[in-house]
Amino acid sequence: MEVLGALSRVPGWLAERQRRATEPDGGQFAIRAKSVQGAETKTSATRPTRAFALPVLLARRTFMIALETNDHPRASGSAASFVRRNGSYGIDAPYLLLVPATLALLNLFNGLRSGAVIPLIAAALIVACMGLGWHASQRGKFVVWSELLDQLDLRGDERILDLGCGGAVLLLAAQRLTTGRAVGVDLWRRADQSGASLAATERNAAAEGVSGRVELHTADMTALPFDDSSFDVVLSNIAIHNVKGVAGRHQVIDEAARVLRPGGRLLLADLAGASQYVARLTELGFVNVERRSLGWRMWWSGPWLATRLVSATKRDE
Repeated sequence: MEVLGALSRVPGWLAERQRRATEPDGGQFAIRAKSVQGAETKTSATRPTRAFALPVLLARRTFMIALETNDHPRASGSAASFVRRNGSYGIDAPYLLLVPATLALLNLFNGLRSGAVIPLIAAALIVACMGLGWHASQRGKFVVWSELLDQLDLRGDERILDLGCGGAVLLLAAQRLTTGRAVGVDLWRRADQSGASLAATERNAAAEGVSGRVELHTADMTALPFDDSSFDVVLSNIAIHNVKGVAGRHQVIDEAARVLRPGGRLLLADLAGASQYVARLTELGFVNVERRSLGWRMWWSGPWLATRLVSATKRDE
């Protein structure tokens, strides 16, 4: 709802810019030029410059309004502490940014060269989509997972497992523990997250002041190196879809179910496969199996690439 409110403010901003443009001494898109007789007149800016400026300013303003809204999150527990992170968490799927960046540059070049408006608008929209993805990677996931972890109402002595951890969610969980342990499993692939490594996550744990509550493993999610029923909570953020094939992803769900204690809770956030996870967990006898969207803060370019959460509880024996 917040992003809709942000977007609703854009037309008013555009109207204000248009009003200023028509004022005698104003005008973002008007320039003064001397006539042959020396009189000062106003003339419109060139078509490519004007056509490019408006969509770029629109994309920039929309994104900045969203960020301004995000500066004031709901104050639920420790969720308000998300803004300032002490660690360095890289960029999610950094190589995928090359595709939209290339398209934006091509459209920009084409629009400026030809004077056509549509390529310039397309470039601005692509940049806006990239901005949403950047926001999700750098801020949105911290807001969302802070709220999800607070909703678990942890005691502080739990053992929490993060599948394909990368570090961000794992350390948020560790900050909510006292005598408990946050355990992360990953293959540390930089194609999934820039700068991903066990050593980098250890440095981030030290920066966040949770080194004594964090344990890291290099291991495959489909073959977890842990005993049965050894965790109170199992988490995963944008990771399971990287496992190839339905059978492989089912194996991850089976492993998560194996290491989760009876009564333990499962939270799986992903871009795809949510319906598969729901079906598998139902087959395994989990209760309170639910699926829902995590909202605009975790749009990886737009609603067409939204993050969905599957939550469930392992049945008590």
